Amino acid sequence: MKCSIAGCPGEYEAGKVTHTVRHLRHQGQIIVIDHVPADVCSVCGDVLLKPDTVRRIEGLLQEKHQPASTVPLYEFA
Repeated sequence: MKCSIAGCPGEYEAGKVTHTVRHLRHQGQIIVIDHVPADVCSVCGDVLLKPDTVRRIEGLLQEKHQPASTVPLYEFA
C-alpha cells in the first residue's frame, strides 16, 4: 500500500516497532511496548497500526502486571 503522507513515494511494509505512550492509568508514566506489529513506510518511516493491534495495546495498558524490564529515561533539558 502506498504511503499516506503527502508527497512520500514510499510503500508500507510489514514490520515491528517500539510503541511509547504516556498513560494516565499509570500515573502519567511513559510505557514502552516493544515488538509491536505495524505497517511501516519504506521511505519516511510512517507507522500504521491495525485496529486489532491497537485493541491489544489498550488491553496491555489495562492489565496490572509488572513490566518485562525497565529502561533508563533521559530528559532533554
